Amino acid sequence: MLQFDLLATDGHARRGRLTLNHGVVQTPIFMPVGTYGTVKGVLPRSLHDMGAQIILGNTFHLWMRPGLDVMRHFGGLHGFENWHKPILTDSGGFQVWSLGEMRKISEEGVKFASPVNGDKLFLTPEVSMQIQTVLNSDIVMQFDECTPYETKGHLTTEAEARFSMELSRRWMKRCIAEFQRLENPNALFGIVQGGMFEHLRQESLDALVELDLPGYAIGGVSVGEPKEEMLRIMAHTPHRLPAHKPRYLMGVGTPEDLVEGVACGVDMFDCVMPTRNARNGHLFTRFGDLKIRNARHKSDERPIDESCTCYTCAGDGQGGGGFSRAYLHHLERCGEMLAPMLATIHNLHYYLNLMQEVRDALDAGQFAAFRQRFAADRARGV
Repeated sequence: MLQFDLLATDGHARRGRLTLNHGVVQTPIFMPVGTYGTVKGVLPRSLHDMGAQIILGNTFHLWMRPGLDVMRHFGGLHGFENWHKPILTDSGGFQVWSLGEMRKISEEGVKFASPVNGDKLFLTPEVSMQIQTVLNSDIVMQFDECTPYETKGHLTTEAEARFSMELSRRWMKRCIAEFQRLENPNALFGIVQGGMFEHLRQESLDALVELDLPGYAIGGVSVGEPKEEMLRIMAHTPHRLPAHKPRYLMGVGTPEDLVEGVACGVDMFDCVMPTRNARNGHLFTRFGDLKIRNARHKSDERPIDESCTCYTCAGDGQGGGGFSRAYLHHLERCGEMLAPMLATIHNLHYYLNLMQEVRDALDAGQFAAFRQRFAADRARGV
């Protein structure tokens, strides 16, 4: 089940409401990444408190561990991780791509050795649909081949990008057939590929639109290309997708990328950046980025961001939380587990609150003004 209601527009930017089997998602939205069935470094209760509406799971890794027998026992990923809001699962295509020379791609699928125990495995469009059906994710992604920016030391050529895009297009049809055979009650999204070639992106987009899918994603970005190349593809593709269907930009990105993505017509985002950067002491704020390990924070009494209302910065209103930069610096330098936990709470809160501010601006018809103010604040610096 999927229903998408378009509530407001401002140029290409859109305000929407996405209804899925496990709940309603207000868009534009950022989706925290929960690779192994958990968003690293943060309690599920904290995700609820900071306004997370939908999270991701990883088909490839959950297939490896704990495996489908365990998932069936718990009735899917929602029951296993005790998260009863919507979940999106990727198809495993990106993880297979990241294996590099350790995998062999053919028309049928991808052969590779399990990174867990070395078992010989074969992931196909059909197997990806079978795994995601067991996971019972609200949004199922097609199995695709993620077109690299570079291939064996050279920039991917147009011919290589076309071959990859057309393979993904054929795999999409197999995904649909298996998805329907399994009578999966959730929503299947197609993925626009084509590398850095706009005309190939258009061909991929046109072919997917003909299939009248519940939603569409833009893949094959943030795979090593320069930022200007990513922005070019981001500006070209989303607004050409059907206006009455949700649009998802995969694996992107910085706060600036999210706001620019909204301006280009994107509804949904995911990225490991807020959680991964938090584990390395890199914090996002309204006024630029902050590296808490720097010595200048050793005696700083201020919170990470004085305008932030997260538990790490402002506390819980009942005497708990609200920590200084000096304390977070100390935790980082001592290698305490609490350091990445508090940093993750802040970064995810910042991303989710940023999307709330974007939605508020779109509701008020003031997105252009918000975009200017956002850029000025971020450039000001901490």
